[in-house]
Amino acid sequence: MTLRSRCRTSLLLTAAQLLVAAAPASAQTSASASATIPAIARLHYDGGGDWYANPSSLPNLLREISERTHLRISLRPGEVKLTDPDLGDYPYLYVTGHGNISLSDEELFRLREYLTAGGFVHVDDNYGLDESFRREIRRLFEDRELVEVPGDHAIYNIMYELPDGLPKIHEHDGKPAQGFGIFVDGRLALYYSYESDLGDGWEDASVHGDPEVTRELAIRMGVNLFLYALASTPAG
Repeated sequence: MTLRSRCRTSLLLTAAQLLVAAAPASAQTSASASATIPAIARLHYDGGGDWYANPSSLPNLLREISERTHLRISLRPGEVKLTDPDLGDYPYLYVTGHGNISLSDEELFRLREYLTAGGFVHVDDNYGLDESFRREIRRLFEDRELVEVPGDHAIYNIMYELPDGLPKIHEHDGKPAQGFGIFVDGRLALYYSYESDLGDGWEDASVHGDPEVTRELAIRMGVNLFLYALASTPAG
């Protein structure tokens, strides 16, 4: 597999360009007028889970990323299956839902290819996805375990400092929010937000009625995740 857009992006975006939010907005070209970089795709999976949950979350997050960083990204999220030929066009693959996720052997092979080639996957448990996700991840990488991502990792400080790590957005089982990951060659390739529900924090304010401070923490975490997905792209 070749990650066409990720390779192109890695040539165009330096570390300084990833943090262009520090530059005056007047010096930036409108992202919506010249969107050139495919950004985030939602994974359409089988098994019965509602992979389409939180429909306003990704459009809102993409808009915030564009406004805060001035990166020229597509403001429309993609929608892909793991067997789709354009999977590699997206630097960030988002997986969510409340129910069962089931992947075929072919889909697992494609996902493994995507991750080892430099892709980034964010699995966001929307409550009820945990058991089936952990089952499938054991099939994906039999030689790797989900491990808690340390608090000093770049996803918690690449743009916004999040000293408490993954923010807690919704109650779920009342447990603290935890960020787990799968590392490939030292790179965080898969991030699992557990007991947090970031997608709810990205949704329209009227949907869940979360306080503004909570929604802001969710957005900041989402911006960090996306910038990390771009910054960690292999140069080749």
